[in-house]
Parts: sequence; structure tokens; C-alpha cells
Amino acid sequence: MAAQSTGFDPQRLQAIPKRMQAFVGQGTAAGFVTLLARHGQIAQVSAVGYQDLESKKPMRADTIFQIASMTKPVTSVGIMILADEGLLSINDPVEKHLPEFRGKPITIRHLLTHTSGMPGGGPARKPESTLAEMVLAYSQLPLLFTPGSKWSYSNTGMATLGRIIEVISKKPYDQFIAERIFRPLGMVDTFYFPPEEKYPRIATVYTEVDGKLQRANIDLYKKGVNYPAPEGGLYSTAADLAKFYQMLLGKGAPVLSKAAVEVMTTVHTGDLTTGFAPGMGYGLGVSIVRNAEGTFRLNSIGAYGHGGAYRTYGWVDPAKDMYGIILYQKTNGGGDVADEINAFMAMANAAITQP
Repeated sequence: MAAQSTGFDPQRLQAIPKRMQAFVGQGTAAGFVTLLARHGQIAQVSAVGYQDLESKKPMRADTIFQIASMTKPVTSVGIMILADEGLLSINDPVEKHLPEFRGKPITIRHLLTHTSGMPGGGPARKPESTLAEMVLAYSQLPLLFTPGSKWSYSNTGMATLGRIIEVISKKPYDQFIAERIFRPLGMVDTFYFPPEEKYPRIATVYTEVDGKLQRANIDLYKKGVNYPAPEGGLYSTAADLAKFYQMLLGKGAPVLSKAAVEVMTTVHTGDLTTGFAPGMGYGLGVSIVRNAEGTFRLNSIGAYGHGGAYRTYGWVDPAKDMYGIILYQKTNGGGDVADEINAFMAMANAAITQP
């Protein structure tokens, strides 16, 4: 990790973990892992604070986090792998692959861009529920609007993409993703259902109550759960996510074609108001900085990424040839525009001093 060879100012990089430590000191988060890379090299990894506050277990660079909706770009890459192989088109009607959607004018592109009109959530899941069962239930829900006319974040839509992967590949969704994405990239600590030997490395999730952090009522290990959650089920580490984002920045190899990455990371939503931060458009499973309003974190127009409900975020900035990852575990919403995430992204971009 050489800051200067990647065009970062070493002193500005050193200020980032200090700022994150200040947030820990203020009690707004238990701990953080951050990672920055440029020109194909990791420039900095830092771990501050605690993986578990009560036991004072220190945060480590290899701590495993529930990355929630950061799963969505992974599912989207799974779909694009099938497009690369000619097994589907993003313009396909969903009913072509899932007959239970007959009569609903939704395409795969609508699902990828959150313009399908499918609701954000659906019926409650039981531990034994399967992806096939849940998507069948989602298919019977009324649409909120005419597909393509509006943007509305849809977990049921992303789950439907996971089911399409199962039907076309004839493999369980999580098995397909592991075989086609995690193994080729060497993502050894990324799972939908973490093995028991990994439990000690999983960060505790907190919620803020009256200005103080408390353990959230969250199932940390998903014991006995069948549903893999294509919309938000992954556990991962900063190092593994770095491999995924480097794949996207390097235009796909060994997972996707360059053409597929370029289509994914192009705005497909026109002038629709999208996303959870100002100035954003939507590509296929990723949020994209569309105009100057979206550069408030000092990133470039065209930068793309995704956040997660428990305050995790990753982005790629092709114009700067960089990507960054911030991981911590806290509910209370605000993930995409949380102060801690905004501060990290701005400081990361400000640290660049050379082309």
C-alpha cells in the first residue's frame, strides 16, 4: 500500500482514520473499516473502534459485515453474466422467464433500474421460505405505477432478478453467484449464509436510541434461514469487496465483458428522480452521479456505487481511476447520505493530488 504511487497525499490519507475515530469517540458508531484504491493498487486500509462494543473487541481489517443492499450490484452482475452468454436480454419481459408474472408489463431492465412498479417490500418471510416461494408471492402484488414511468426502490424486484438467475441457470441463486463471481474473484469471506467458523469475525449491529448505541435486534448469523436475499443478504469484508469493485473498474474480467460493465454503469433512468442522494441517476443495479448536484462528496460525474441499510457503502470513480469502501454497522437509516459516509468520501477524493 503506497499512497504516493497511487497519487494520494499521505497526510490526507492519514487524516481519514483519525476522522473515523472521532465519530467513534462521539458515540455515533462502534467502529469502521475503510479502504481506498487507485490505479489498481490499494492505497490504504484502516480499522478503528470496535467490532463489538460490549466486549471491546477491536475492529479489524478482516471483520465481516452484513452489507445489506450492497448485495444488489452483485445480483445485477449475475444477470449480466447471463446476458453475456445470450441466455437473456435486459429487454425481456419478466413473464418470459417467470410465468407467474403473466400480464404484468415488466422487463428485466425495469427490475434492474427500480422502475418496475413492484412494491418495496412484500409479505413477511418465514425462516423456511424459499426464494421461489417469495417471488411467487411478490408476483401477485399489484403494481404501484406503470413500469418505466417512475423510480421506486424495490426489494421485491431485485429478489425477482435472483429468481430469474435460478430459473435460467438451473442452479440455486446463491450457488450460481458463488461459482460465477466469488470464486473467480477470490472472494473467500463473502457469503449469504456464513459458516460457523466465521461467526467470531462478524460485526455486531447497533441502533441509536436517545443518542446512545444499543445492540440492534438483528439476526447476526441467519441460522436456519433458507432465503438468500438477492436484494440484501450478503456478508463480506473490505478486502473481498475491493476485488468486486476492481473487477468493475477494470471492466469486468474475469467475470463480465467490458460491454456488460459499460451498459450497467450507464444511466438508464433519463430525467427521473432516483436514488437517496441528490443528483443521482440509475444504471443496472447501481446508482450513478448524473450531474453537478451529485458531486457534493467531491466525486466525479459518472461515479457509481451502492449503499446498504446498515451503513455500508462502496463506489467506483472511473474518471479518477479509484474506488472506495466504508463499512460499519448501524440501523436508523440514512446510509447513502450519513455524515460518516459523506465525510469519508469527501476526504478520499480530497486526498488525490496527482493524475
